[in-house]
Amino acid sequence: MTPTAELDRLSGTPPLADEAELGQVVIADRVVEKIAARAVLEIPDAGGAAPRMFGHALPGAGHLGLRRTGLHQLPKATADVDGRTVYLDLAISARWPASLGQVSDQVRDQVRTRVQELTGLTVAEVRITVTGLITGRVRS
Repeated sequence: MTPTAELDRLSGTPPLADEAELGQVVIADRVVEKIAARAVLEIPDAGGAAPRMFGHALPGAGHLGLRRTGLHQLPKATADVDGRTVYLDLAISARWPASLGQVSDQVRDQVRTRVQELTGLTVAEVRITVTGLITGRVRS
């Protein structure tokens, strides 16, 4: 018996559990999706995705109760959490005339950083689809 275990036995306090005995925290895919969607909105030139039906964008479909397109609307995010690794798919819109490459890189970096900070999971891949461009004046 180790000296620590002997002291615990003599003092009447139960021994501390090993890390393996404490269990684990499981973070659901849906939680990661919500974190990723919110992280996209931290980029000024990115926003919610255009609603799509049968592979085609439906501009103005907000009146039908479908997801709206806009810089203040949440994008569509799909996460696959495999152990401690995350794979993300994002469908976003971008402000025109911003560079889609730069916006995508900023979104990818921001989402990766936020998910890792808030969950401790490793983001292996962030796939981004830009489904629409937001034109005109931006409302505050």
